[in-house]
Amino acid sequence: MPQHVAIIMDGNGRWAQKRFMPRTAGHAKGAAGVKALVEHCAKQGIKYLTLFAFSTENWQRPADEVSTLMGLFVQYLEKEMKSLADAGVRLKVIGDVAGFAPELQQRIHAAEAATASKTAITLCVAANYGGRWDVLQAVKNWQAANPQQSVAELTEPALAQNLSTADMPEVDLLIRTGGEQRISNFLLWQSAYAELYFTDVLWPEFDGIELDKSLKWYSQRTRRFGKTTEQIVGETEKVQ
Repeated sequence: MPQHVAIIMDGNGRWAQKRFMPRTAGHAKGAAGVKALVEHCAKQGIKYLTLFAFSTENWQRPADEVSTLMGLFVQYLEKEMKSLADAGVRLKVIGDVAGFAPELQQRIHAAEAATASKTAITLCVAANYGGRWDVLQAVKNWQAANPQQSVAELTEPALAQNLSTADMPEVDLLIRTGGEQRISNFLLWQSAYAELYFTDVLWPEFDGIELDKSLKWYSQRTRRFGKTTEQIVGETEKVQ
């Protein structure tokens, strides 16, 4: 079972358009299924679930769609966080939250504080997030913490400790719904050795059954991390 699953939630707009509904209805439908999926992940033993909710590039979308996405975020924090907290879910938001309205920033910080001690699963929401932004911020944060050192002294472990996901393991399984096969500037550093699972299922229809399909696929993968299959088999036999 993967420790850390990350999902690019794609296909909300197309789901709505197929039903002759506005794209915003698709986002609402997609958001409505998040709680059940988080709880399903927790039951499966997954400890970290990261959802790509809003990218740094999404500001280019139509104003009404952006407004709807922001409203859904506020609504989710208002209505769902108590029940998720009761289920042992810790909320973590990564991204440039300073770009959001003050009210939304306050709600984010309050929800994070209220769930900080929960241990069943960490729900990490990437909002106003970009993988390139994350790496750039990590370098800047390292330099600010080490003003006397040259960037030539920066190591991979040191940079990783300054990423927005510093307290989380790297991604084991990255899922993208909606049929597209790209990672769209999502967790670039953290997904260096992730298994990539692409499905045509649109996000509003991606449920526990679909997640289990991805987990079954993942269980059949051999993760080599640069080694040969023979080396991995040998190491497994030694452990056993």
